[in-house]
Amino acid sequence: MAAAGLALPCLGAAGWGLLHTGPFSARVVTVVGAEHTSRAAVVEAAGLAGHPPLIDVDPGRAAAAVARLPWVLRAEVARHWPDGVQVTVVERTPRLVVARPAGGFAEVDVTGRVLATVASPPPGLIELHVPVVPGAPGRAVGAGAGPALAVAATLPRAFAAQVSAIEAGAGGQVDLQLAVPATVRLGSTSQLSVKYEAVAALLARGLVHPGDTVDVSVPAAPAVSGP
Repeated sequence: MAAAGLALPCLGAAGWGLLHTGPFSARVVTVVGAEHTSRAAVVEAAGLAGHPPLIDVDPGRAAAAVARLPWVLRAEVARHWPDGVQVTVVERTPRLVVARPAGGFAEVDVTGRVLATVASPPPGLIELHVPVVPGAPGRAVGAGAGPALAVAATLPRAFAAQVSAIEAGAGGQVDLQLAVPATVRLGSTSQLSVKYEAVAALLARGLVHPGDTVDVSVPAAPAVSGP
């Protein structure tokens, strides 16, 4: 009986030791969904570059570390015994660009996350004119961009295609520059959906012309003035 009692801890220690040997290390790492983020960056962030023992890989902690990479919205890490790990990444979508004082532009998503620095604005992105200097990729664009980001996040897709720039003004006021070209005075970020509908109705009726200013700060009483 005593011998049997001693054997059990020995077997447990041997098993634990076996799980920390090469055959049970994270040797096969698969990265899914990363387009703008390199595989090497994902593997490094997840702590898998050194092929750690699979039993030591903490999926939750690894996923949280990957999610801190600039382009990553969320990540999921799954262990596959005996030697595999799959990292599934969902990336953020760039919707905006912010000019940098020293040159170039920051690509930004609608949450204000800086995704990358580029030399010129990629086609299809809206310029964000805000009184802040965008930080490095992975950082927030800045607290002063809040009202303009609220507009960017709520613009209907069809309407967004007609917007070339979002401008943050004093006191939380926001203007839109349309491709027409025309200026839209949204005012505050209250009743945004009603304001968008008012602008869309004016555009559909052909009442907005190049150089016009459309004031929907009081959406029940929209006004159009010429240049």
